Amino acid sequence: MTNLVEMRGIEKRFPGVHALKAVQFDLRPGEVHALMGENGAGKSTLMKIMSGIYARDEGEMFVDGNPVTPDGPRAAQDLGIGIIHQELSLMNDLTAAQNVLIGREPRRRFGRLDEAALNAKTAEIFASLNLKMDPRTQVSTQTIARQQLIEIAKALSYSPRVLIMDEPTAALNDAEINELFKVIDKLKADGVGIVYISHRMDEIKRIADRVTILRDGAYIDTVEAADTPLSTIIQLMVGREVTQNAPDIPDTSVSPVALEVRNLSRGKEVRDVSFDVRKGEILGFAGLMGAGRTEVARIIFGADPRDRGEIFVDGQSVDIRTPNTAVQAGIGYLSEDRKHFGLAVDMTVRANIAMADLGRFAGKTGVLNETAMERVAKEYIDRLGIRTPSDTQEVRFLSGGNQQKVVIAKWLLRDCDVLIFDEPTRGIDIGAKSEIYSLLEDLAAQGRAIIVISSELPEVMRLSHRIAVMCEGRLTGILPGGAETTQEQIMELATQRDPALAGAEETL
Repeated sequence: MTNLVEMRGIEKRFPGVHALKAVQFDLRPGEVHALMGENGAGKSTLMKIMSGIYARDEGEMFVDGNPVTPDGPRAAQDLGIGIIHQELSLMNDLTAAQNVLIGREPRRRFGRLDEAALNAKTAEIFASLNLKMDPRTQVSTQTIARQQLIEIAKALSYSPRVLIMDEPTAALNDAEINELFKVIDKLKADGVGIVYISHRMDEIKRIADRVTILRDGAYIDTVEAADTPLSTIIQLMVGREVTQNAPDIPDTSVSPVALEVRNLSRGKEVRDVSFDVRKGEILGFAGLMGAGRTEVARIIFGADPRDRGEIFVDGQSVDIRTPNTAVQAGIGYLSEDRKHFGLAVDMTVRANIAMADLGRFAGKTGVLNETAMERVAKEYIDRLGIRTPSDTQEVRFLSGGNQQKVVIAKWLLRDCDVLIFDEPTRGIDIGAKSEIYSLLEDLAAQGRAIIVISSELPEVMRLSHRIAVMCEGRLTGILPGGAETTQEQIMELATQRDPALAGAEETL
């Protein structure tokens, strides 16, 4: 059988980074070939070469046995290669349909846009994904998860023979993932070859036929997914054993309360939420998409206004209306969308770390002390194990896990006593996850109060001393962490709808 795509001896260098070192990869018709490796292993770089976004420095690429050198994404699309990027590439001010068929809009006579045909074609693609969305919806009004589904629809609109999926489920819930996997099964049956990149290890066994592992930019091995234990794949990825067992949970019930929230409310998104988190405690927040977890965090941080409710830090009432007042009160927030709200990706590691507390580096004239900034940046690079050629490297060239560590460094420099982590390991590989977990546990051991919001139940259960569960804007219960709580107990609370709301819907 001729491979759909074959890559041999691929080399790629960036300033200060040897990203790919003689990498090989092949894809067969009708298979899902998982590409695995830690962040920074070279997975996305290899796929950007396959899809024409990057030019390779050395090596060969073949499509249907013929040598090719795609000189851009359009050339790759002409070869039948489509890609769903990890980072969304949608235009927020356009509608879903305009994004899906951008550059290929159906036209009437004299070149006029045929809006009806545009929306009808997009509706067909949405139906194939079982995505219930009006094609006329403006993208900026949609959640990250639904924007991800629009991105997937855009890739499918090209009817690709090769489809690269880079973290396609990172923002999706279980029901949406199941629908996506049905689409993948249909594509396989039609002979489409799929390159699948994911850090969710359970998905690999569920969806992949073969697995290729990269490490530090080098090819390690290709194995059959069905015959290879996950523990072996993980060890090939990281070059070491990764401990995933949860540590013993300390008793923090006698510790002082660091943050208390009483009757926090904002429209229907957050309804009368009350809880506290103690010094040295990790309080996990679980719930289905739209439960209101991120909305609670944004209100506490002053990013969104509240209708009513009180916030106390160390027993003192604080009137938080802006992020600046939250930071002044000792609260740091790591957003789920770190690229847009946590980092200035075109700036250096040094500048990003210093950003949350520039006042300490400014002299009387207001000129920044670069020497002091460099010293502090290097201290946190060493302390958090940030993998970067130097503190002057632009953040956009770092892997997802290392970008997350830069955000953490920023808030540690500010010496925040309360840290809110929203999806702290989204898009991060299993090795980096283990490092982030250890870091959060160390921060708690130092007496900081930690809130962790995560869509991954095993992660919440692995990290949390207690677990707060939300449903439709309400806090439906708080469970103990560790082995005392099961996923079933969490899901029971996560689906505990307000009877008054449910009854109202039934009468509509």
